[in-house]
Amino acid sequence: MTTMFGIDMLAVVGGIVAITVFGIVAGLVFLGIDRKVTAHMQARIGPPIRQPFRDFLKLLCKDSSVPENAIPWIFNGAPLLALASSIVILLYLPIGSFLPVFGSYGDLILVMYLLTIPALAMVGGGFASGSPYATVGSQREMVTMISYEFPLAIAIIAIAWRLSVAGIADPFSIGTIAANPVWGVAGPLGIIGFLILLVVLTWVTPAELSRVPCDTPEAETELAGGLLVEYSGRNLALFSLASGVKTVAMASLAVALFLPWNVSSFVALSPVVAYGADFAFYLVKLFAVIFFSVSIIRVGMARFRITHVVSVYWGYLAGLGLIGLLFIVLDTALGAGVIA
Repeated sequence: MTTMFGIDMLAVVGGIVAITVFGIVAGLVFLGIDRKVTAHMQARIGPPIRQPFRDFLKLLCKDSSVPENAIPWIFNGAPLLALASSIVILLYLPIGSFLPVFGSYGDLILVMYLLTIPALAMVGGGFASGSPYATVGSQREMVTMISYEFPLAIAIIAIAWRLSVAGIADPFSIGTIAANPVWGVAGPLGIIGFLILLVVLTWVTPAELSRVPCDTPEAETELAGGLLVEYSGRNLALFSLASGVKTVAMASLAVALFLPWNVSSFVALSPVVAYGADFAFYLVKLFAVIFFSVSIIRVGMARFRITHVVSVYWGYLAGLGLIGLLFIVLDTALGAGVIA
């Protein structure tokens, strides 16, 4: 019994280390790809894909300055909390055909809570810096969080409710959702509803990541960097790293909810080859999600005013999500009527 417990603990620790390394490396790589792709879409050459690694290493070599009016332990602890919480999110999500490391200990509700922690860490760090620019940026970040949480909740609840109606146990489990794609349990109207919810999630992603057009908390041209204006050196490096890891986590969540298929589900492969093929396909899906939900929107949109963020997410996207939910409910009711 003791030996088995030790093996299980060793596997968990190994999984945590592997996911941490993957999240950090993949986060920086996809930030570089996003910058490169965006540059080409704007007819620029752009920086090399390895540029985020260079920036991160350069910042690590510099000292972190702490403002005189700051609360040091919050100011210095916020970047660590943002990075750690972003990595923890990945521990609850499947990576290709690899099961989540903490899959037995949490579900979508927990992931929704964890997604707010990096943003709350930035808010705390901004308030703790004592800068008026950072204070305004932190207030904007809080308003943005309140705005996008409702459309995200609609999408998640709709998926779990449809799986529950289909008789699938534990519908909020990410493993359950990945094993039972929603497209397979929905009829024509339901598929339309889920496509609408996919569009909603696509627009929630830049708000979750504070990317254009929802980068109002930083807004360099208005707030000189907003809630990060006083950060430098290692602290700023950790925040940039947390942004990359959270990008991978948010894209992985979208893949788990709407694109959970693996190559090995359709083609007979040996176990080792199957894991490799599924992981490569997972990376392709990550790129597709980041491209459509971050890169294209960033190129095609200007920054929203903070009032526009509220109206877009609480008005248009929340309404669109409710319409998608209505299609799913109608599809379920009509399907039940046909069966009866």
